[in-house]
Amino acid sequence: MRCAACIAALASGAVSAQAQETDGTADASAIIVTGSRIARAELDTTSPVVAVSNQDIVNSGTTNLTDYLQTIPALQDPLGSFDLSGSRAGIGTTGLNLLDLRNLGAERTLVLIDGRRHVAAVEGLQAVDINTIPTDLIERVEVFTGGASAIYGADGVSGVVNFVQKKDFEGVTARVQSGISEKGDAGQRLIALTAGHNFADGRGNLAIAWEHSEEDRLSQHRRKRYDGAEQVGFYLNPADTEFGSGNNDGIPDYIPLDDVRYFDTSREGGIDVDFDQIPDFYGAEGLPYDRGAFVPPFYQQGGSGTLVSDYGNDLLPEINRDIVSALAHFDFSDAFTLYAEGKYANTRSFSLGQPTFDYYLFVPADNPFIPDAVQPFVNPFIGGVLVNRDNFDLGRRGEDIERKTVRTVLGARGDLSPNLSYDVSYVFGRTKTTNRHVNDILSDRFYAAIDAVDDGNGGVTCRANLDPTWMPFQPAVYTRAPVPPTTFSSGDCVPLNIFGEGVASQQAIDWIKADTTNRSKLTQHVVSGVLTGNTKGTFELPGGAIDFVLGGEYRKEKSSFVADPLAQQGLTYTTVLGDFAGDFDVWEVFTEVRLPLLADMPFAHRLDVDGAFRYSDYSTIGSTSAWKIGGSWAPVRDMALRGTYSEAVRAPNIRELFGSTSQTALPINDPCHVANLQNGTQFRAANCQALLGGLGVADPANFTTVSSSRTPGLVGSNPSLREETAKTITAGIVLRPGLVPRLVVTADWYDITIKDAINTASPGELAALCVDQASLNNPYCPLVARQNGGANAGLITGFMLQPFNVASFKTSGLDFTVNYRLPTASAGTFGVRLVGNYLHELEFIPVPGAGAVNEAYVPGAPKFQVTTDLMWESGPFSLDWQINYASKTYRFDRQTIANNPDVVAPEYLKYKARFSHDLSFRYEASEQFEFYGGVNNLFNQKPSFAVLNYGGAATGLNTPVSAIGRFFFVGARVGLADIFGGAQ
Repeated sequence: MRCAACIAALASGAVSAQAQETDGTADASAIIVTGSRIARAELDTTSPVVAVSNQDIVNSGTTNLTDYLQTIPALQDPLGSFDLSGSRAGIGTTGLNLLDLRNLGAERTLVLIDGRRHVAAVEGLQAVDINTIPTDLIERVEVFTGGASAIYGADGVSGVVNFVQKKDFEGVTARVQSGISEKGDAGQRLIALTAGHNFADGRGNLAIAWEHSEEDRLSQHRRKRYDGAEQVGFYLNPADTEFGSGNNDGIPDYIPLDDVRYFDTSREGGIDVDFDQIPDFYGAEGLPYDRGAFVPPFYQQGGSGTLVSDYGNDLLPEINRDIVSALAHFDFSDAFTLYAEGKYANTRSFSLGQPTFDYYLFVPADNPFIPDAVQPFVNPFIGGVLVNRDNFDLGRRGEDIERKTVRTVLGARGDLSPNLSYDVSYVFGRTKTTNRHVNDILSDRFYAAIDAVDDGNGGVTCRANLDPTWMPFQPAVYTRAPVPPTTFSSGDCVPLNIFGEGVASQQAIDWIKADTTNRSKLTQHVVSGVLTGNTKGTFELPGGAIDFVLGGEYRKEKSSFVADPLAQQGLTYTTVLGDFAGDFDVWEVFTEVRLPLLADMPFAHRLDVDGAFRYSDYSTIGSTSAWKIGGSWAPVRDMALRGTYSEAVRAPNIRELFGSTSQTALPINDPCHVANLQNGTQFRAANCQALLGGLGVADPANFTTVSSSRTPGLVGSNPSLREETAKTITAGIVLRPGLVPRLVVTADWYDITIKDAINTASPGELAALCVDQASLNNPYCPLVARQNGGANAGLITGFMLQPFNVASFKTSGLDFTVNYRLPTASAGTFGVRLVGNYLHELEFIPVPGAGAVNEAYVPGAPKFQVTTDLMWESGPFSLDWQINYASKTYRFDRQTIANNPDVVAPEYLKYKARFSHDLSFRYEASEQFEFYGGVNNLFNQKPSFAVLNYGGAATGLNTPVSAIGRFFFVGARVGLADIFGGAQ
């Protein structure tokens, strides 16, 4: 997707077009940014700030703001529509768009509207859904780091994204836009209508806006490279018999393979007659099960198993948005302006993920659906068969979510004197979410329906219909406990045939299926007051008057979640959920000051120092403080040096503190599997040897897991959490050489370290963190349960996911920009804008004292990312050719690569660099009509194939290029007559 035809990076980025004069200097027309509560021009701030305009957003061709913003280097890896669709989406997150600054997490990115808070979108969290922000009301978007927490409050430890809305809008405008991929799918449509009017001689203004947008759902199976036997993924090399041994024999541990299938299951039902957990037959006809070529640890190439690619699901969700906004203000006097805002956003998201799947279902021998060809092989002493099945014919599970967001602002501002002004406001926000899980299965009905018997009249019925005392039976090998009759009575059951695909009656499918509904509600109250002033005429430094800010704020956040009664009782296939409710409030005082020490002197064209401090008192964790100090020195007009040092805090959110304990089932890539021993730290092999040996594993060095099923576990909260702290250093330079008019070059180094970070590991990360420390005596090992003794000794049987203040994060790098415009007498105006980032380091330290995990230069965190716009405009026509570059990234994590030289062949070690091209044009036919369009991913660069597919990982999708392909868009903006009178 395009980053914007005219990215205007303020302070750390290129200057916006409207902020430049022809002589290359900034004057009063420069944009005044809000990276500080003290208004100042864009290039005079001490903290790096990047800003983009509304026109940039329109030119990008996408109706999805997150798609557009992610090409700003600091926001390169957000949680967008792709990340939160299909099975990649956690429960209740389908269709969200969340911003993530510096790869430090959406929970550490503070999103503001006009410098004020916005209610979150997910129960218990503070992350704002960008889908609720109307595109056409945006004047510009500002992204800044360095002291943001001290200025605007907690949750901004990595920085702030501030959406600045248009003010004093007058007239009526309508905009329509439509886009579609060259495959005829992934369509986007938008219609927006904005009307505004000034009244009372310009003292008052009222603006109303409506925006409707649609984004079409895109299935992975619409792209040939991800579908069927042609999908390629990296799997353990069957020819490498010494992986994990440490011998590094030169044979790659992982190789690309196509036509890969699960070795123990089938869409038509794999039938195991000898109970060795591998099917012998499959399907309605009882055909011999072809085991293909074995691929460790639980795959096969070719044969009868279920294709891994079949489990592929949506690349993009369906999203429909309707947003109605109103803004008004009236100037009663210079001392009193009353203003108000109101917004209602309704977003609806739908996406399908994986189907249900069942392993080791015991089917008694008297089940009439057992194929005739299998009956002679049923062991009479066992009295039945085992069935492993992927239930595609029962429907894919998914989420249909409606989010209703209300936000209102009421405030007053004015001048108390020529040098002192005030602003007081009250913000109310509320998000209500209704999440309907589709194609879920009632477990008690499912177990009863598959236990079918002859009804004595030549038909088939459920055993439960004949025996009122029926209870489900499954052998000990079964991985989930069966559920007794709860939602039905004897006589209600409809028998279900699971031998074959598409053979079950619709009546039986309808009887076992259930759509469950979870509901959540978030509310936010914020009362704030700010005094802004300066000492002009009273006390001034050589550089001018002192600017200052003094303010206070009260904020209360409340969140609740109510699970469907069936889900609460564990009666559905999906995760067992629990209700929770929690709240907190915080009182804060803050101040900010700017000292203009020198100005217009030799070697001191400008010398400023600024600082900020915020004291907070939370009802949950007590008091915290955040502060910042910065400076900017321009020895001459052409050059300025700037820098900041700040300390920030993030308080734990409601979910981390008060969330309920819920059950889940997730795949785990066991770090002690023989193939993974060499992929961890230097401690892993010895720790696995000790851990597994103590559990009765005879040969820990060659331990393997043979089941592809998911492991049940728990997810909970931690009321003992405390705040996490961050230190941020920035240092940069701004060059505006007088010898080259209209050229601006900036470069800013940043260094962010977060300590006592709140971290909740995934099950696989949890298991790895246990054995990758210097000792097994660490916080993670008690949270992973393994089988002690027996045939399955050492097998992971459960886990507990819980947040702890144990982690540290560190990232550093360089943001750089170049902006140059060249007007000509007859050929129009040419321009170049470049916004880039060099990522120096991105490290995660799981527990104090542990070694750092290098997370740089993997997908989402390239070493270099550069967005370059080559622009030309002449009269009413303008053209933008944008080139988006991201350097190569490693296919495997850095620790694995360092410890395992032959993990993969050298040619597959890295994903290819992204070099995508976007072309857009704009034609202003008149003051009232504008037409625009373009092509994104002009040369149709395709994602690199495949990532590690072991342990339930993705299937080659987390590459730096969109899977949509070439995308076309067109749009028009029309200025209409002012419905209140006058003309646009």
